[in-house]
Amino acid sequence: MLKQHLHLKLSQKLSPQQIQLMKMIQLSTLELEQKIEAEIGENPALENGIERTNNENHENEFDEGTKIEAKEINIDQYLSDDETPSYKLYSNNYNNQENETTVPVSSGMSFHQYLSQQIGNLILGEKEMIIAEFIIGSIDESGYLRRSNEELMDDLAFTQNIIVDTHEIGKTLKAVQSLDPPGVGARSLQECLEIQLEKKKKNRPEVILALNIIKNEFEHFSHKHYVKLQERLGVNKNELKIALNLISRLNPKPGGSLSGSNQNTQVVPDFILNIEDGELNVVLNHRNAPQLRVSNEYKEMLLGYSETNFKSKPQEEAVQFIKQKLDSAKWFIDAIKQRHQTLELTINAILDHQTEYFLTGDERKLRPMILKDIADKIEMDISTISRVASSKYIDTPYGVKLLKKFFSEGLKNQEGEDVSSIEIKKNLEQFVSLENKKKPLTDQSLSTKMKEKGYIVARRTIAKYREQLDIPVARMRKEL
Repeated sequence: MLKQHLHLKLSQKLSPQQIQLMKMIQLSTLELEQKIEAEIGENPALENGIERTNNENHENEFDEGTKIEAKEINIDQYLSDDETPSYKLYSNNYNNQENETTVPVSSGMSFHQYLSQQIGNLILGEKEMIIAEFIIGSIDESGYLRRSNEELMDDLAFTQNIIVDTHEIGKTLKAVQSLDPPGVGARSLQECLEIQLEKKKKNRPEVILALNIIKNEFEHFSHKHYVKLQERLGVNKNELKIALNLISRLNPKPGGSLSGSNQNTQVVPDFILNIEDGELNVVLNHRNAPQLRVSNEYKEMLLGYSETNFKSKPQEEAVQFIKQKLDSAKWFIDAIKQRHQTLELTINAILDHQTEYFLTGDERKLRPMILKDIADKIEMDISTISRVASSKYIDTPYGVKLLKKFFSEGLKNQEGEDVSSIEIKKNLEQFVSLENKKKPLTDQSLSTKMKEKGYIVARRTIAKYREQLDIPVARMRKEL
């Protein structure tokens, strides 16, 4: 049976403009510039403010009484603006050298391209060449082949329509593993180290011993059971130390040095901090506050249509199109201004909370600060603060810093004062760096040392901070 019910419901929904604004706040400086260039190319009613100085003479040619008649306008020309190439909609002939603060980075050859280029030096048949290229395409960025022979056989059959057996796969894989850098194409760390040692001269006793360790005693080596290694291999402490030093100089990620070489790691700070007479002065990078304006031509165009008594259907469509472009341009300019205001409010609140750190640069002066602290100060949502902090950088006298690094949890010391977790981590790193590597400190020992220094930190907290700092457990820090 059908029934009608009346429900009262309170809900909150974000408008498309609000969603776009949140996305714009999250953009970095370089991404914002790309967004603005794309918007100018798509919307001819939006112009860069720099162009105004170049066209001032042309704008002054029009008298105040000058009007654009509807007859003088080619309607079809503006209805097809979306199909017009972006380079025809705006000029880029001004000198922007004054505003350019970074040097463009050119991308080099990728890791896989480097490997593919070497295949031509191998003596392979046509079928083997296809298999080799497929294997190279399956190698990850670290230089490892994470797939079994059976998986490679299945994929070659489905994608390349080539039927191969495990012998052909293994033979071609050996050829790929002979490429540079040494160790590429290995399926495990043990195999990677073994390939690199095989390429060294065998007339050296330390190379022979290192190969024996990797091939036959890898488990004891990985767990650093040095006493067992000496007993099983029949070597003294000095001989074992020389072999281990040789292994430590091998590359566990042969693809790492090449795969990251062509990535652009350029950072453009969003804020610039200066200290003058003990006062903090922060300004927004000018690249975050571009000068944008609505096109005067489109305003005049809309005015000409509004004064026309007779309007045909094409003219109405043209008016609708112009209004849409003008509204979009105005909204985009307002969104940039709101982004500007949000960034300024956030950075000033962070500076106010961490004044002692920014005046001295001493990380021990960092106070505990979470996203809610800043959100409450400027009366904004926590998600907005998170978007700003996770992608924005500030240029300080102590280097370029990510805002996210200034946020940390708080702990109590023995005096009951709030201490930042960053300060705890700094002391933890100091204890680990000064420890006796033959008898590394356990997490419980580190917790005791922290307590002696006035910080009450549990063993589990020590383990959590140690993992965040990429410090291995005591057993893995042991040295011979």
